Amino acid sequence: MVKRAIIMAAGIGKRMQPLTFKTPKPLVKVNGVRMIDTVVDGLKQNGINEIYVVVGHLKEQFFEWGEGRAGITIIENPYYDTCNNISSLYVAREHLGECIILDGDQIIYNPLILDPTFTLSGYNAVWCEGETNEWLMDVKDGVVRSCSRTGGSRGWQLYSISRWTAEDGERLRKHLEYEFDRGNRQIYWDDVAMFCHFKDYKLGVQEMHKEDIIEIDGLDELVAIDPSYNIYLQKQEKAEE
Repeated sequence: MVKRAIIMAAGIGKRMQPLTFKTPKPLVKVNGVRMIDTVVDGLKQNGINEIYVVVGHLKEQFFEWGEGRAGITIIENPYYDTCNNISSLYVAREHLGECIILDGDQIIYNPLILDPTFTLSGYNAVWCEGETNEWLMDVKDGVVRSCSRTGGSRGWQLYSISRWTAEDGERLRKHLEYEFDRGNRQIYWDDVAMFCHFKDYKLGVQEMHKEDIIEIDGLDELVAIDPSYNIYLQKQEKAEE
């Protein structure tokens, strides 16, 4: 049973600049609602009220956002601008175990995908029949056998929502410390369990549907959902000329 959540919200949001020069990506409003609010609301609807938010870029705005919100604890990541997101989970590693880890820059449309009950540690995933460039997992008998970084077809597309048992959380903490402390700081934290120490885990998947969630990577995807941001897309295109 998930007892706590860790929300990753420290990134610079480079692919959404210039919008993210002044607003951290998770605090961007999409059709009037901040992305991170859909995440927090979904967690609380599932009884997950102990929530840690890891921040870095424009961190002061998160402190202002979190003020007065019950159950929210802000954790600062001093490495956010020099390391990949392994650094964000590293600074929150004491809260691993019986936890759900997810990104703050996504929109949760179906709170049921954040159900606190689970059997195996692992990721939410969507079955992908056709081609995708996203991480794609090969699953047999409910257990992840391998993962492709470059995508493929007929597999389970990994999404940035994962649950970890107490035992796997402790294992993940030790592996994070090992990789980070030896200088392996330019990897995703997901690399730790999915690639660096894959044989030490037995990972499953939590099935969901594509329409349950949206991960917004760039301005073009944001504008497709909320056209009011088209001016920023035009500025971005002009800057790239």
